[in-house]
Amino acid sequence: MPKDQELLDLILNEKTKDQGFSLLVATYKERLYWHIRNIVKSHDDTDDVLQNTFIKVFRSLSGFKGESKLYSWLYRIATNEAITFINRKSKLMQISNEEVTELAIKNLESDVYFEGNEIQLKLQKAITLLPQKQQLVFNMKYFQEMKYKDMSDILDTSEGALKASYHLAVKKIEDYLKGN
Repeated sequence: MPKDQELLDLILNEKTKDQGFSLLVATYKERLYWHIRNIVKSHDDTDDVLQNTFIKVFRSLSGFKGESKLYSWLYRIATNEAITFINRKSKLMQISNEEVTELAIKNLESDVYFEGNEIQLKLQKAITLLPQKQQLVFNMKYFQEMKYKDMSDILDTSEGALKASYHLAVKKIEDYLKGN
């Protein structure tokens, strides 16, 4: 896997820009897919958001200043695109963001790309009941095993606040799973 600086050097060089961007996509596509999938739930929606993410990245790369890690910057864009997608979908359907997510959970049961069992469906349902910030923190920590420092860079929140959010999320999920 190429280092971030190598990718940036390739992308910022006019002669190797396309090769560098293709390498960036190949390097981060799967991780970003699962990050987005944990937010929007649907495979098809995830593909759309992932495509939008890479379009935005391509358009914004020249403005990347290197003040954060490249992957933190990519995750921040992916997170914002996923949230924007949910907000847009809820507005279009004239329902709340929570209802959009509940619909996505119902659709997971028939999603051919979802390989989970009944317990995993219950976990996904419990996650959807969390406030958005707690959902993000829980998904990043639990599913992606991301460090609080990296989450802090992506979500622009202190590590202490993220730890508290994760702890609250875990407690709410445990309570939900015990009661259902």
